[in-house]
Amino acid sequence: MKGAQLPSEKSLTLLSRLLLRPTDSDSRSHSFNQHDLATEIAALDRSGIDDLLTLASSHHVIVRGLEAISELHAKRDLPCPEWVSSALARERARIGTAMVFLTEISSRFEQRSIEVAVIKSLDHWPDIGSDLDLFTNARPAEVIGIMTRNFGATIAPRSWGDRLAQKWNFVVPGLGEAIEIHVGRLGQTGEHVAFPGALLKNAHWTYIGGSNFLIASTVDRILISTLQRMYRHFYFRLCDIVDTIALGDAGRLDYEELYASAKSAGIWEGVATYLTIVSDYATTYRGFGLDLPQFVFASTCMRESEVFYGKGFLRVPILPTGARLYGSQLAGTMRRREFRSSARLSIFPWLATAALVGERMTGSDKGIW
Repeated sequence: MKGAQLPSEKSLTLLSRLLLRPTDSDSRSHSFNQHDLATEIAALDRSGIDDLLTLASSHHVIVRGLEAISELHAKRDLPCPEWVSSALARERARIGTAMVFLTEISSRFEQRSIEVAVIKSLDHWPDIGSDLDLFTNARPAEVIGIMTRNFGATIAPRSWGDRLAQKWNFVVPGLGEAIEIHVGRLGQTGEHVAFPGALLKNAHWTYIGGSNFLIASTVDRILISTLQRMYRHFYFRLCDIVDTIALGDAGRLDYEELYASAKSAGIWEGVATYLTIVSDYATTYRGFGLDLPQFVFASTCMRESEVFYGKGFLRVPILPTGARLYGSQLAGTMRRREFRSSARLSIFPWLATAALVGERMTGSDKGIW
């Protein structure tokens, strides 16, 4: 995206207000003026519309954002703007194609009696991400064979991080999104084996978009999201916040179970911080967040007020938060005598440094991460 203009923070604020707006009947919410929000959307010029769509797409909330705009217009008995309808049609067409491939790929693995779960990608439904992620405990040769023989896929060049994490990206003819398959491990350096080992056992079948998919449990979803946001990318997408708030509102977050699983995986501080940031952010836009127990706050490393907008995303400061979480995770693996995981984690700072140098020299960290 070098040289391209990044979306504005104004669009992020507008989308946050749209997607986290409280229902009319929720007594916990602060006063919320939907008329003002609808007026702001109506006042957008072409540049503002493009900026909003770009940010919604990069944050994986474009369908939900546009549907929210449509609902606001319907409440006021106004026709939906043409740009909303056309953008929704384009995005649903993209998602429809992706779902056809995802269904077929999952079916092929099932036909070979190989369990494969869809992770991350369907957490955002009715949106999906920019690639399609799966997890399996199959042998790498089996995974590569299924993808290349049945779908004519080619393996994308693998970075150092990809090799450590034991994941492969496949380019499939006719599919705009990459298929990213994690094999037996999770984490930036593939340091997690124990909880991924139970991921398929904990997973459940869910009917989404016209097909049945094996998806991760709610607890594993939060652990995976935490690994992405607090231990790898150090930034949030709006979808992370919206998805997690939806789980909380539906009563699906068991904090005692989350604590036990995250503690066992050595990432409880990261999970507690992730949940606190999500809750704080929601409170900003609707007056209340998650009903977090005190032991979550007691373990958090930072609050949402320390998150900042940069390069199109909500950024988590690497210093001191990222460094503290990394140190805590490494110390935990060493205490548990998980020496292989410790060795993998010890490589992380060197990879991060190489990625930073590469990005400054070439504008890209590809080949590292």
